[in-house]
Amino acid sequence: MNHLQTLLLDTLLGTKHVDGAALITLHERSLCVASPGFNIMPNDIQTLVNGFAKNPLQTRREGLYFKEKHYKCVRADDYSLYAKNESTGVIVVKTHLYLLVATYTEGMYPSVCVEATEKLGQYLRKKGS
Repeated sequence: MNHLQTLLLDTLLGTKHVDGAALITLHERSLCVASPGFNIMPNDIQTLVNGFAKNPLQTRREGLYFKEKHYKCVRADDYSLYAKNESTGVIVVKTHLYLLVATYTEGMYPSVCVEATEKLGQYLRKKGS
């Protein structure tokens, strides 16, 4: 297990309010590391990258189609996308090199997922990643 995967597991999944997490490299638009069993298909990677490439207002209006579900976008700006579908959600935080993706499911606190993901994103930005 490499340093980035350990970081994902400890800081995100360790909260018990993150179901799955991954880092996507922005330059290659590919999966860098992911938590066990959290697979992101290339079309989902493209959807997330496009979510930041578009005008944030457009992303908010259209929502996101991720892992075969449509999510209503509740926040979209230059660094963060939050989207939900009933009792599940996806949080995406952009750093210099990565998109940090975290999901939560029913019974988990979305606010804890958001806080942990944003803090890790902030840490990676400070490190220049």
